[in-house]
Amino acid sequence: MLEEMHVFAAVVEQSSMNKASALLNLSQPALSRKIGKMEEELGVKLFRRIGKRLELTRAGELTYEYAVELRRLNRRYLRTLGEFMTTGRSLLTVGASLTTLQTTLPDFIQALTNSHPEIDIKAVTGKTHEIVTLVREKKIGLGLVASVIDDPQLTCVPLFDDHLQLVVPRNRLVAEKNYQSIGDLSGMPMILFSKGTWYRILTDELFEKYHLQPDVRMEIDSFEAILRLLQTCRACTLLPESYLRPQLLADNDLTVVSIPELAESKRTTSLIYSNSEGLLPSVRRWIAETAAHSFRGSLRPDL
Repeated sequence: MLEEMHVFAAVVEQSSMNKASALLNLSQPALSRKIGKMEEELGVKLFRRIGKRLELTRAGELTYEYAVELRRLNRRYLRTLGEFMTTGRSLLTVGASLTTLQTTLPDFIQALTNSHPEIDIKAVTGKTHEIVTLVREKKIGLGLVASVIDDPQLTCVPLFDDHLQLVVPRNRLVAEKNYQSIGDLSGMPMILFSKGTWYRILTDELFEKYHLQPDVRMEIDSFEAILRLLQTCRACTLLPESYLRPQLLADNDLTVVSIPELAESKRTTSLIYSNSEGLLPSVRRWIAETAAHSFRGSLRPDL
């Protein structure tokens, strides 16, 4: 089928049987027979003749789109195969949204490279909609986002659910405050993540829903910096559960306080990839197996 699609694409792009036959080093009768055989096997007419000009039918347009995509995939395959034959390694580009960059990407890369050490990983970052676009346009192989993506061109594999947690310093801020409900956060000094990510949007939606007016002291685009500043600023914060590890909390003398309403602040972290055949089959299988065995549970035994 690849050869037939190559021949068909050449005819379309040359807009002439004569020019295509010269390009392909085939006689015009031989080329006509190939196109006729292709139409017979597909059961459709690919061209209509208007005088001396060839015009694609709708079936021909669809077939040409497929032929171009098949050619692109074949070139990518040959390039990847060539790289592997030369170096014994393959390259996979992973895009991560700003939140998953800090919460999930390090564990994901470690798990993938442990399973497939022959794969070299390149990572790019951006907002969720930017990562979705890059995957859809096949500029990156995988996207890691804190959302469920409904797109007919993409496969979305949910990995785990995440929600916000209240993090406070282990000092008299905890002793003096008896946290029982979300309303207790009103007026509390807080350090929050910068605006623009799902995490901050989720936080703001929570404040609006429960009519909270926290005392926002700082807005920072680094979870690590937020944790390091809580003790000094005697403030609290809301962070995704997926980021909070016991050792990280202990190192910064912090603790997590249970607030029932925060369980409602749920987001699903997912992997997305194009429905075309650009992704390595071994990586697809690994993704399916990882999702089936709970990605977060397998990587986060300390939680």
